[in-house]
Amino acid sequence: MNLVQRIEAFAKLGDFFKQFKVAQIEKKENDEFNNLFFDAFKMQIDRSQESNGWFTKENVLKSIENWSEALTIENLKKWTSNYNFEITKEPKNVAIIMAGNIPMVGFHDYLAVLICGHNPMVKLSSNDKHFLPLVAKFLEYYNPYFKNKTTFTSGKLTGFDAVIATGSNNTARYFEHYFGKYPNIIRRNRNSVAIITGKETTKELEALGEDIFQYFGLGCRSVSKLFVPKNYNFDLLFNALYKFNDIINYKKYENNYDYNKAVYLMSLFKIQDNGFVMLKEDNNYASPIATVFYEYYQSFENLQVKLSKERESIQCIACNENVVDFVKFGETQHPKLWNYSDDVDTIAFLLNF
Repeated sequence: MNLVQRIEAFAKLGDFFKQFKVAQIEKKENDEFNNLFFDAFKMQIDRSQESNGWFTKENVLKSIENWSEALTIENLKKWTSNYNFEITKEPKNVAIIMAGNIPMVGFHDYLAVLICGHNPMVKLSSNDKHFLPLVAKFLEYYNPYFKNKTTFTSGKLTGFDAVIATGSNNTARYFEHYFGKYPNIIRRNRNSVAIITGKETTKELEALGEDIFQYFGLGCRSVSKLFVPKNYNFDLLFNALYKFNDIINYKKYENNYDYNKAVYLMSLFKIQDNGFVMLKEDNNYASPIATVFYEYYQSFENLQVKLSKERESIQCIACNENVVDFVKFGETQHPKLWNYSDDVDTIAFLLNF
């Protein structure tokens, strides 16, 4: 199976995903895959919260909808056109150890391994173990080439040639110990930040709210830290974020809000609070659920230098200023296929190890 055919397979998956939108799940007539897969996907979407309380139906649909937009012929061709796939040799076994913080968070690694013609050996997170096996079955049905390409395991990984592992800073040390002798990509904790200049419109700040609250702030592309100019009027931000106030009605989020608020108050930390999210001045990047850290800056140019030096802690930077590598407010959770986690080019790695 050549690259063009693999691209067509994933574009077909993207077409299938288009039936599952946040606004509505709508079954297409005469879709050749629906008899086998539509009800199976819908059932897992409906039941996802049973196995992971953070996987609300809306958040699962957001993830699938994002992938439906990414998996087009145009996007897949643009992505792969930057590489020489002719150098690919015999298919190799690539172990993928996946995180489970947001729905289908490991899909990009899986896609990259298959696009390169290799064989994924997947260790799923117990928090997100239902969707990828369905995707694998879909691909097998679409083209027999994919049959037996993917191996799922809950036990010890053996017989692999390379490793892609995603976890925390603590698990990264474990991964390096066990997998350091193999070609590898080992990812650690990263967080995303936003730079507020004070010139934003209400609409732009509402878009920033999407970056903060989508997936309850659990993703590495979720904004957990704000940089704001001195004397910034936080009322502007709180007023714009009010449209997301329903998030406090979700029990798991509410419990985290109540717990963290109690800790801050008992510790006599100064916080700004609007009843569903807290702002705390803090130099760290990783904030707890229902909290966003903030830090003042004096100079936009000096802040850029600081963030460049600390890039290894940052997944992406949201800002509406026209700066290369910044993403606009509202776009952090919509990466392109060529926006790699931790800025590590997965395709280049897979073609050259």
